[in-house]
Amino acid sequence: MKNTFTLLALLATMLIACTSEPKPSYWIHVEGNKFIDADGKEIIFRGLCYSDPVKLINDNQWNEQYFAEAAQWGANIVRFAVHPTHLNTYGWEETFKAMDEGIEWAKKNKLYVIMDWHSIGNLKDAKYTNPMYNTTKEETFKFWKTVAQRYKNEPTVAMYELFNEPTVTGEDTGECTWEEWKAIQEELIDTIRTYNPNALCLCAGFNWAYDLTPVATAPIERTNIAYVSHPYPMKRSQPWEEQWETDFGFVADTYPVICTEMGFCLENELGAHIPVISTEVYAEHITQYFEKKGISFTVWCFDKDWSPTLIKDWDFTPTTQGRFFKAYLQSMKDK
Repeated sequence: MKNTFTLLALLATMLIACTSEPKPSYWIHVEGNKFIDADGKEIIFRGLCYSDPVKLINDNQWNEQYFAEAAQWGANIVRFAVHPTHLNTYGWEETFKAMDEGIEWAKKNKLYVIMDWHSIGNLKDAKYTNPMYNTTKEETFKFWKTVAQRYKNEPTVAMYELFNEPTVTGEDTGECTWEEWKAIQEELIDTIRTYNPNALCLCAGFNWAYDLTPVATAPIERTNIAYVSHPYPMKRSQPWEEQWETDFGFVADTYPVICTEMGFCLENELGAHIPVISTEVYAEHITQYFEKKGISFTVWCFDKDWSPTLIKDWDFTPTTQGRFFKAYLQSMKDK
């Protein structure tokens, strides 16, 4: 009889285990308008944009110290901006081997990674704003197939940013409607999910990835996705908040939003150009707006050369925006 009761107790325990809530996925995933981590809790990403793995290799800066410094600044995520021409010049296998190392350094420093296909222009017509962004649909699909296969068992590569800045400016970059761009993104997502069903894909709108207004009536028809905006300060004039809400912020009420590029520099600082020129006033307003809306972000750029820069040198001396965002990220580290 004692053995019978023991067996029944064991069966009951097994039944409870089978019918209880499933163990949370190790992958960052989307629930409603939130990013959810491996413990089933909401996570807001606050991090840094890297310039480009190959550029950093050439600068002798692709090393564990670079990742450790990002973590020390308070980042919980970093963005690998993979430029098509750099990838082809350095070589696909060589670049991916270097990124494998970077992902291990990210893991050691408790950083997630955004993999970003860093092109600017019109993928449909293969017209771009600068030769360094030149690519094709075929190459773009090849890149994402490679990423999905290579990192299908690596949750540290938390997000797949399909295309950095979709841009249609007229004659120079051809024509593309939102419906056409939406279809391309959905096709990319389907291809990625063939190899990695857990992939969380990031989708951007036009105007250098600033404008998400089409999402109101024609959202991407796939699950486990988030939207991207790049709200640099000169995209709109002050006061900003109401215009940010209209242009991209409203999306955060329904879907996760991550601003994978933002930042500023003073007009007399290195590389000052439209649309990034501003002051700390912008940084205060945009971070307060993000907090209010629950929007994640990565700041451009954790490099001494590519503007707006966060650092002045490879000793990681902060620039004007670097001082602001380093202090801000550190203050929000455990929130």
